[in-house]
Amino acid sequence: MKQKKLGMFGRIVIAIATGVALGFLFAKCGAAGDVAMRVLKTFNVLFAQLLKFIVPLLILGFVTPAIADAGKGAGKMLVSVMVGAYLSTCAASIFAYFASGSLLPLYVAKGAVASAGEGTVFLPYVDIKLPPVCDVLTALALSFMTGVGIVATGASAFRRAVDEFSEIVRLTIMKVIIPGLPVYIMTMICEMTASGKIGVMAGTMVKVIGTGWSLSVVFLVLLYIAAGAVAGKNPFKCLWNMAPAYLTGFSIASSSAVIPVTLDCCAKNGISKEIRNFTVPLCANVHMVGSAIKMVTSTVAVVIIFGLDVSFAQFLHFAFMFAVAAVAAPGVMCGVLMASVGFLDSILGLTPEQTSIMMAFYMALDGYGPAANVTGDGAIALVADRFWGKREA
Repeated sequence: MKQKKLGMFGRIVIAIATGVALGFLFAKCGAAGDVAMRVLKTFNVLFAQLLKFIVPLLILGFVTPAIADAGKGAGKMLVSVMVGAYLSTCAASIFAYFASGSLLPLYVAKGAVASAGEGTVFLPYVDIKLPPVCDVLTALALSFMTGVGIVATGASAFRRAVDEFSEIVRLTIMKVIIPGLPVYIMTMICEMTASGKIGVMAGTMVKVIGTGWSLSVVFLVLLYIAAGAVAGKNPFKCLWNMAPAYLTGFSIASSSAVIPVTLDCCAKNGISKEIRNFTVPLCANVHMVGSAIKMVTSTVAVVIIFGLDVSFAQFLHFAFMFAVAAVAAPGVMCGVLMASVGFLDSILGLTPEQTSIMMAFYMALDGYGPAANVTGDGAIALVADRFWGKREA
């Protein structure tokens, strides 16, 4: 019989439960518990360094070929769809910032982690610095320059080298980073439990998940109302027709894998074949409204419970960069998260501990992000069909 693989959500649940259990155990084991905690802390610190190191390489390896591919079909429709997807993703981030910033303080205590005190501090046995080859903004600028340069010069040999580098980075993400993420989160949960902070974390996670899912649904309704007004179609009927894509995306937590279902749903909405065949695969790689809402809601929750001072200007900067970095996500599990984690440090100033908590919030109930992503793609297709589509289906 074929074995069913445990998904990321299942692994994160197991990691959190294991971290809580080990944290309580080590807290009662005296010196032996301290030794065990320091071993886990060593892994935590080294993996955090590896994350910082890999993020610029991920952007270089994935954004560059994405831009080169887009350039091959350069035209008014391509530009308009990509701009629409970018603005929609930015709008989702801004919507999530204001909505979660208004809702979460009603039931999440500000500075709850800070008020819990430092607790016991565990030092790693080894603290090796692994500086990245460049910062994330430099990697993003270099990716644009290189991608546009490949299109302009037709540098086929260099393009092959970029594709091979992309495959190396993808393999590193899939074989090293993704398997290590649950362990990384487990070590952080274990440390929080041993230092007496886990109560805040557990209570907040359920509230963050519920808030993020609710906001994603509300944003989809607003997005389809806007798209329906432009396309001259009933937004609620169109949204209902996208339900199979939403449910499929929720169950398998992947935007790219749902493309056939999304195409079928778009056909039910009367979108011409040429438009849906062009728009849906493109938006599966660049239109990330659900992921944006998940990311921002999770980050706002971390800002609240740690009592941080992050301005709207910083979040706006983060939203613009996130929407660009989203093109580094296709084909990689947790790709949106991995492509954006560097901005949490460089723009918002989150520490490795705060980033790991945000990751736990983000990856718990992973499916609602991709579900909103693929459903939102249908709204972009509606608008594109209004301006570029032929009347025959």
